[in-house]
Amino acid sequence: MKFAHIADCHIGSWRDPKLREASLEAFLMAAAKSKEELVDFILICGDLFNTSLPAIDKLKIVVKKLKELKESDIPVYIIPGSHDFSPSGKTILDVLENAGLVTNVVKGKVVENKLSLVFTEDKKTGAKITGLLGKKGMLEKSYYEALDKEHLEQEQGFKIFMFHTALTELKPKELEDMDSAPVSLLPKGFDYYAGGHVHIISHQSLEGYTSIVYPGPLFPNNFKEIEELKHGGFYIYEDGNLTYFPIKIYNVVSLYFDCNNKTPQEIRKELLDRLESELEMVKDELNKTIVTIRMFGLIRDGKISDINLDDIFEQLYQKGVYFVMKNTTKLTTAEFEEIKINLEKSNDIEEALIKEHIGKVRLNLKFGKAENKLSEQKEGTQRTEQKEENEIPEQKEETQTTEQEEENEISEQKEETQTTEQEETLTTKQKEEISGRQEEINESNEQINTIKQLMNYLDLEKMEGERVIDFEQRIKDNFKKLLRL
Repeated sequence: MKFAHIADCHIGSWRDPKLREASLEAFLMAAAKSKEELVDFILICGDLFNTSLPAIDKLKIVVKKLKELKESDIPVYIIPGSHDFSPSGKTILDVLENAGLVTNVVKGKVVENKLSLVFTEDKKTGAKITGLLGKKGMLEKSYYEALDKEHLEQEQGFKIFMFHTALTELKPKELEDMDSAPVSLLPKGFDYYAGGHVHIISHQSLEGYTSIVYPGPLFPNNFKEIEELKHGGFYIYEDGNLTYFPIKIYNVVSLYFDCNNKTPQEIRKELLDRLESELEMVKDELNKTIVTIRMFGLIRDGKISDINLDDIFEQLYQKGVYFVMKNTTKLTTAEFEEIKINLEKSNDIEEALIKEHIGKVRLNLKFGKAENKLSEQKEGTQRTEQKEENEIPEQKEETQTTEQEEENEISEQKEETQTTEQEETLTTKQKEEISGRQEEINESNEQINTIKQLMNYLDLEKMEGERVIDFEQRIKDNFKKLLRL
């Protein structure tokens, strides 16, 4: 028996023009390699497409390839993944199955509040295949909890269980926060557990569970995956032996550059020197090479923009490099040295930045108000002193007037005092109203300025190589956080 195990194709995931066709090309290469290896059938364990309703141009090409496999007597068994479903539960996989191009093995019925799955038997090999779909947020966990495992475990023959779920016991440390389910939710005693969803390359066995396999994505799905995995791939199983087949579309040169305590000029020179050295190994295939640059540390003097990464990128493109990507999220300057966040997840970093800088902005606003009050008090004191100085000569002149004049002045002063008090009373009310309106305006301006300052701290500029859909989602998430706070 020989079969291919593919997962997480994510066709249509990259929106950047340079990588837009990469996931589709990887799928076509995997299908061609499977056909070349004369496999009996192909398993696709979720996320064939990156969306439930993919673009027509890509769908057309996939349909053509699936039809070619069918004509070569290579059936394709599939389960829906977390990206294959729309919120309404619709998926293009239903259309592909109705057309006879794939077979969805998630089939069964509910018997006495238990989910009873049925096996799909491969006619050529007799392999018995079943499995469960994957949904976003581990919503499929309830299906596993209701699963009639005893019925599945009692079935005889070569059995394959397909799943699109992270298993707690097999998660790598960097994915420890990922939603997962314990392996005990899977039925025991199967010959092969074909996994998907987690973008890792893994082949392990646990007590009662032989050959739990994750092939990883067919093509890396983000900057970090390109940087670490370099490429995608899939497994081919043949009579108990497992072989990994890499799908290499591009060469990947990854640089990790420590900028700590260096000037922008030093960083620029060292970066260019290292790039020249690294690219020497792929100098004959620069047009098929992706360069990733991850920069971190505290710059000694100047700003990040002084490095002039755009000019460095332009030099690389002129040499013929296919695509250049950068990540500077952990690169800081002395100006922002006070921002110290020891978190790895981008969402946590953004959340912490928001909270930290809201406090700073509010503090600055309070200091601003206090300074304004002090300034007003100083001005009031100066006006009072000036008024007293002006009144001294007037008092001297008054002592020289006649008693009658003094009495007349006193009478006039009383009338003026009464009038002045009325005017001052009226002015005070008006001032209170004006002050109230001004406070509302100031509060509104403070909110606007607060948001503006916060947005400066949040990296909303599209990063090189970042998918448009991820960039848009990041902006939406940031605004939601701002609204909550």
